[in-house]
Amino acid sequence: MTAPVFVVDAVPGGPEFVLDGPEGRHAVSVKRLRSGEDVVLTDGLGRWAEGVVKAAEGKDRLVVTDLQVHEESAPLPRITVVQALPKGDRGELAVETMSETGVDGIVPWAASRCVTQWKGERGLKALGKWRSTAREAGKQSRRVRFAEVADAMTTKQVAAFLAKAEFAAVLHEDRLYPGLPLATVELPSEGEIVLVVGPEGGVSPEELSMFTEAGAKVCRLGRSVLRTSTAGTAAVALLLGRTGRWS
Repeated sequence: MTAPVFVVDAVPGGPEFVLDGPEGRHAVSVKRLRSGEDVVLTDGLGRWAEGVVKAAEGKDRLVVTDLQVHEESAPLPRITVVQALPKGDRGELAVETMSETGVDGIVPWAASRCVTQWKGERGLKALGKWRSTAREAGKQSRRVRFAEVADAMTTKQVAAFLAKAEFAAVLHEDRLYPGLPLATVELPSEGEIVLVVGPEGGVSPEELSMFTEAGAKVCRLGRSVLRTSTAGTAAVALLLGRTGRWS
């Protein structure tokens, strides 16, 4: 198994480093790491250091030595999912599984048919949960470049975002828009791929029109209809395989 990952504000470049606070407590009291075991320290932005545990002190101090610093470049093409706000805790589930799978960016979207609405303090709290979930999922899946969760966007903002992408698609299927199969549609090797996942009630005709006018294609995953909290994860896995990022 690969070494466990812990987050630091700045990746240490010296010969020795003390991991303390919540991350140190997790390493010592939860993971129960001991002398001689390997660890990875990362800022979640692609910079990371591999090291060896020298000592575990108390309940929240891990002394790490033999540090070797590395830099992971941003993968191409970049994959971002515009995720409509699901009901309950399904939003955090979507963020968790997409992050573990390997998505690069997640954009919360206040679609017209969303039951859940982010407003005021409630919206800020929900956004914070999504970002915390992406961070923890990145650690769990041994990533050193975590998924970025952007501020929530309106439909108009999403359309402008899609217009800038190298490839953009709306995951949607109905009688009028049967959709192109995402499994065979031509994809770029560089730039950014953006996918739109609608809410439980689906993407409205007005939203679909706005997105296609911005250059997005209407695509489908397969015969079955997935939940809004799982469609993004399935699509990201498909794209990671098709673009060679899983090779």
